[in-house]
Order: sequence, then C-alpha cells, then structure tokens
Amino acid sequence: MSSSETVDDEDTFKILIATDIHLGYMEKDAVRGNDTFNTFQEIMKCAKEKEVDFVLLGGDLFHENKPTRKALHSCIEVIRQHCMGNKPVTFQILSDQAVNFSNSKFPWVNYQDENLNISIPIFSVHGNHDDPTGVDGLCALDVLSVAGLLNHFGRSQSVERVEISPLLLQKGNTRIALYGIGSIPDERLYRMFINNQVSMLRPLEHDSDWFNMFVIHQNRSKHGATNYIPEKFLSDFLDLVVWGHEHECRIVPERNEQQLFYITQPGSTVVTSLSPGEAIKKHIGLLRVKGRKMQLQKIPLQSVRPLYIEDICLSELSHLFTPDQPMVNQKIQAYCQEKVEEMLDEAQRQRLGSPQTPDKPLIRLRVDYSGGFEVFNSMRFSQRFVERVANPKDILHFLRHKETKDGVKGQAHIFKHKYTVYRPSSDVLTLRVEDLVKEYFQTAEKSLSLLTEQAMGKAVQEFVDKEEKDAIEELIKYQLEKTQRHLREKHTEPTEERIDEEVHTLIFTVDLVCCNCVHQAISRAQAHRIQGQSRSAREDELDLSDEPSDIAMESDDDYKAPATRGRGSRGRGQPSKARGKRGRGNFTYITNSHLSCSFN
Repeated sequence: MSSSETVDDEDTFKILIATDIHLGYMEKDAVRGNDTFNTFQEIMKCAKEKEVDFVLLGGDLFHENKPTRKALHSCIEVIRQHCMGNKPVTFQILSDQAVNFSNSKFPWVNYQDENLNISIPIFSVHGNHDDPTGVDGLCALDVLSVAGLLNHFGRSQSVERVEISPLLLQKGNTRIALYGIGSIPDERLYRMFINNQVSMLRPLEHDSDWFNMFVIHQNRSKHGATNYIPEKFLSDFLDLVVWGHEHECRIVPERNEQQLFYITQPGSTVVTSLSPGEAIKKHIGLLRVKGRKMQLQKIPLQSVRPLYIEDICLSELSHLFTPDQPMVNQKIQAYCQEKVEEMLDEAQRQRLGSPQTPDKPLIRLRVDYSGGFEVFNSMRFSQRFVERVANPKDILHFLRHKETKDGVKGQAHIFKHKYTVYRPSSDVLTLRVEDLVKEYFQTAEKSLSLLTEQAMGKAVQEFVDKEEKDAIEELIKYQLEKTQRHLREKHTEPTEERIDEEVHTLIFTVDLVCCNCVHQAISRAQAHRIQGQSRSAREDELDLSDEPSDIAMESDDDYKAPATRGRGSRGRGQPSKARGKRGRGNFTYITNSHLSCSFN
C-alpha cells in the first residue's frame, strides 16, 4: 500500500504492533524501576490517539513468569485507562471463538462481552518469559484474559502436534486471517516442523481474499543446530509474519524471497541487555491493511532509555600507549573517561526536544586488553559517573581475545551504529542457563549416566527462571523410574555391561524428547504438591470440633439472587442474543498437509 493509499476508511484495518514489552524488568532499581511501565503507557496512549482497531502483542508482555503485584497492577491500570470506553469496535470475528479461545472460561473476544465496554481490544500470544506453567497450565496473560482485559490466543494443546486455527476478522471488505503460536521450546518446535507435525488451517471460502498474518515468538537467529526456527519452515501462503522474541528492532518489513512473505521484527521496547542489538532505536508499528495490501508505519518510542556502546582495543592504540609504558593504567583510564564523556555528550544532544526520554542513559564501554595490558578497578572508575548514568555498576566491561592453537587471535567482526562497535567473541556472548550446564558437563570428569545434558539444562532453567523448586529432583525420579521400567520390559540380563548398553540406548532416545520428559516431570511435581496441600487441608478439617455450631445458616430456599445491573449493549449496538453465536460461522478449513475439516 503506497503512501497515497493510506486514507483510513471502513475497509482499512489499523493495527498497533509491539513485542517484548517485559513489564517489571529492573522494577526494583532506583533509576530504571519504572522504565517498562512508562513505555507501556506510551504504547497504549499511542493506540488510543491513532484510533486503532486493535493492538497486537507478540509475546513477553511480562518479564517474569510470576509477575509482581506492582507489575500486574500497573499493567491493568494502563489497559483500563486506554482500552475501555464507548468507542464501538468496527470489525467482526467470523471464526469459531470456542476454538480460538478454547483454554478460556469465557471463550469469546472480550469486546463482545455484554458486561464489558472495550473500545480497543488487545490480542496477544505468550512468550518464553510469561508462558503457561503448573498443572493447570496458566500464565499471567490468562489472568488478564479472565478479567476481560486481553485476548490470549495461540496456545498449543499438545506437546506432540500443533494445529493453528486462525482468528478470522472482517472489516468492510477486508478480511484478515490472524494466526498465532505462543512460545514453545525451539528444539521441540523445530522437530515438529521437521516431522510435519505443525499444520495451519486455512479458510477455503474466498481463500484468495484473506490477508494472512502470523505471530510467532521464537529464536529467529541461529543459536544452534535446532535452537531456532528457520524462516523457510513457515508456510508460503502467509503475507506478513510478526516475529517476537528477538530484541533487535528490524520493524521495516523484510521480504523472504524463498517463501515470498514479509517479516517484521519490532524488537523489544526496553533495553534488557547491554548489547549492540539493543542500542538501535526502539519502535512500534502501525499496520494498515486494506484488501490484500498493507503498509507499516514505524513509530519511534520516546520514553525508552537509550543505550550507547563503544568498543576499544588497546592493542590497536599503540600510538597512545604500550604495556611497558610507565603509568600506562592511568593513561588508559583517562582515555576511557574521555570516551564515556563523548557518549554522554551524544546522549545529551539526542535528548534535546524529547522531554519523555530519561535523562540518564545506559553507557557501556568494552575494553579489549589483549596484548599484555592489565585491567584496572572498574567500580572505582564508575564512581565519577554515578549521578550521570543509569548503570554505574557496569559501565566498563573488560574482554580479551582467546588465542587459538596456532597462536592467532580469533577473528573480530565489526558492527557500527553511531556509538556502537561490536566484536562478538566467546567471552562476551550472553550465556543461557542450559548453556552453562552443558559447558559444565563437557569439562566434568564424570558424565551423566541416566540424564542427558539437555534435559538437565532444561530442568535447571525451570528451577532458576520459573522457581520450580522440585524440577531437578522430579526429573531424576522420573528418569530413574522410566529406566527401571525399560529394563524390566526388555528383560535385561543383570550384568553391568548389558545394563549399561540398554541405558545408553534409552538415553539416546530420551535425548530426542527431553523437553517432553522435563514437562512431564514438572507437571508430576506440581500435581504432588497440590495433592499434599489438599491432604493437609483434609487433616485440618478432621481436627475441627464435632460440636454443633451456634451460627445459623440460611436455607437455599430462602436465598434470593441479587438484582443484576447489566451494562447492556452500550456503545455496541449489538443485541445480547446476537452474542450467543460469538462469530461462529460455517467455514471449511484445509491444513498444509491437505487434511480437511469443517466447523458448522
């Protein structure tokens, strides 16, 4: 859609797109504590001012799997302030909402609820930070959903197969098929794609008239052999893919020449790591769709705390100092201070005319001291900038190139963006919990016998990130029982050699489905915990006195239901009886593997 065709009319969808808001990140920090809440306020205020039809979020609305009361309170406050009102919602949902919102106790879109007045609906998939956990498989988005503040879609019911049924939206003559899939461990989803276990249902009626959007929250860049989702895995009938999870802002749609769809990667709306990708200006997108044409307008966020990064390599500054030079450390400190001052001056210039931008920027100076130089006290160096930067404790980061076997330094790749220079090396890459576990067992004297490194890494990640205290213990119990059952079924000879051989065969098989093993083990732990709580509650009841109570109880026959005060169809113009169908239409679908089914 060209700029001359951006006139908003009854056929044009206006959608605000954002991903990875991470509400609650650094909320206990004295300087950065309110950054995520301020930016979320700006995003939703923009949605209201632009009069969008709905807001589309690509996952990780919350930073923590169990957000604090402050994070929940702030989120609800902003949504209620900007998304409730009498403005009518002008698009319809044609798909079967009982399928789209099958996990909800209220399986229909919130703006069709006669007890709510929603002016701007929010649709969101979950991310890896706020994904469903526990026996009931609930997450923070489900809390907002059951409160009628947000529509959580894209949840997978099975760990073995994913079937994605789209939300079918219509405004005037424009139809959008909105697909979504919440975060799934990359290795598992990769394996599902390889085994043709992922299918996307398509409307057969007027199939060429639908604008097909897909929201995904997975690794886009390659982190390992299967720890990402290649773009070629996605179906070629799609028109636009909204890619969450990656924090680098690449919001301008990029065309995939193989699959012939476009990808927009909005990136995060808050800096969560001092890396080059986070230093790029943060944006959200205003997407206009009319018929099969689209236009994406990028909107810069003013309330985001800016990040400035620069790398210096001391060995490349031989004209200024050498390792054997007297007072070389003092000269290096003076040079580093000069570089930090330059970044602060640049931050001050960029802030002119933007009163919403926080006054204290994030500063990171990475010093490569290879070549015989020594480090100095970074904390003492940072003290002089305490009142001027938001991250005084980690302004400096020292790194050194590792020598290869040939005695040659590892290759350094340069990435520049104003005050950003990037030389990725093994010393500076951000390690995940499972990476640390893998590295530990690779160097350990004894290897694992019953558990795989991958499974243990996942269990430790659940323990650290989601506070599942019994994850590791239950995984060990689960795998021990599974191994014993396997040996009994195989009638294994009771010799050490035969047992080791069978265990090795079993572990190789388990390694392919380790995510499922961890999931089952954690679910069992949570079930045991709930059973224990129920048992304690029953014991407490047995300890109660059997003497009759003096409290008079009302009879059910005498109870009168309170009079209801329904808000009717205010601002909707839709009779309550019309809500009964919830957009359930007569649509026929076809999967990518040509399996057809129909909803009546």
